[in-house]
Amino acid sequence: MALKLVSRSQWGARDYRRPNGATLYSGKRRGVKLHYLGTAYSDRPHTQCAAYVRQIQAQHMDGNGWSDIGYSFVVCTHGYVYEGRGLRRRNSANGNTTLNNQDYAVLLMVGSSGLTEPTDAQLNGARDAIEYCREEGPAGTWLGGHRDGYATACPGDAIYAWVKAGAPRPDTSKEDDMPLTAAEKKELAALVADQVWKRDGLPVRWGTTENPSWSAYSILHHATEVSRDNRTRLMKLQADVGALSGVVSRLAEGGGLTAAEIQAAAEAGAQAALAKLGEQLADTDPQG
Repeated sequence: MALKLVSRSQWGARDYRRPNGATLYSGKRRGVKLHYLGTAYSDRPHTQCAAYVRQIQAQHMDGNGWSDIGYSFVVCTHGYVYEGRGLRRRNSANGNTTLNNQDYAVLLMVGSSGLTEPTDAQLNGARDAIEYCREEGPAGTWLGGHRDGYATACPGDAIYAWVKAGAPRPDTSKEDDMPLTAAEKKELAALVADQVWKRDGLPVRWGTTENPSWSAYSILHHATEVSRDNRTRLMKLQADVGALSGVVSRLAEGGGLTAAEIQAAAEAGAQAALAKLGEQLADTDPQG
């Protein structure tokens, strides 16, 4: 997955206060801690997510008196990763100075009520943020929740279970096994008829008083019957042509022919023509 990083300037962050907001990490980070909002949260269109991140920053700076938004990164339900204090500046969300200096803090915009479970896109975004912290931070492989080392319910049971499972990406390989409704089946059948059977010009009738319903099987069955009828007609035509050809050949030899000789020539010509037709049909018979 490609990291969908939203920089501070892109989400409209306020400048952080100095000197506290400019404090750098004193060493490499052990790993990453996951957080949730801990308040009610309702999902919203992505166009409103940046405003909510600005709301979090305002609460931290104006309500808590912090120098900036407390988190290193914030992940919305659409999988976008908003830069908070980022990779270099020490966060203030893990509980105390030691914990803040030890791990990055990544918030998932999920609440303790309302929307309480992360979306698949959000889990992918959180995984992107974790890998970004590890590759660019640098951060070690340790992974946990806010509650690890600090007395809190954060990041909630759903996110914490995901963390303890190793923060895997959602499984997108599962097939949709939802059965089709009768209306959906009818719509699909009509689409097949319009796009395949009618387009290919098969001489099949449906939707009439005599044949109000149909299926792919009934269409193929009807098409097979039509093909069989056409094959019979073709064989008769071939026999007639062969018979005529046989008579014409005998007449071309000169001399008169008796009725019996004409009949024999016609029969021989018809048999020869039918034998040739049989060989040609055998070459194209899928059951042969």
